[in-house]
Parts: sequence; C-alpha cells; structure tokens
Amino acid sequence: MSHPISSLLQLYIVVILLRVVLSWFPIQPDSVFATVYRFVYVVTEPVLGPIRRVMPGVGVGGMGLDFSPIIVFFALQLILIPIVQRAGL
Repeated sequence: MSHPISSLLQLYIVVILLRVVLSWFPIQPDSVFATVYRFVYVVTEPVLGPIRRVMPGVGVGGMGLDFSPIIVFFALQLILIPIVQRAGL
C-alpha cells in the first residue's frame, strides 16, 4: 500500500500536467473545459505563481516558455523519492 503523502503528491503532479496540456489549447469561457481549467488553476497557482515571479518565462520563437511546472515537478520528485524508498515501495 502506498504512503498517503506519496499518493497526494503524485495526484498533484497529474494536476500540474493537466494544467500544462490545457494551456496549449484555446478554451471557450463558457465550456466544460473552462470550468476544469479554472479548478486546476486555483489548485496549482499557489505553488507555480511564486516560482514564476522569481523566474519569469523565457521568450522562444515569439512565444513564452514557462519553466515553473518543470521546477515544481522535479521538486516534488525530490520529495517523493525518499518517501517511496522509506516505505519500501
């Protein structure tokens, strides 16, 4: 059985990945996807926002590249690895 903190962190990683994927597509304000995106935004922005303020996006080929999800992903992995190893999973 997995550790509850490990499960929550893995779920949070999935939510961050969902935010990244949803950001690639135009979303109509009154659609179901807009509701999902708003929820995902509210859940992830408290973690991604401060990192984005410290390290703003990089302009690449006329579009911005936001590294905050990548940084949070690696930070969560650094937290998850010892939990999983300690639990013997």
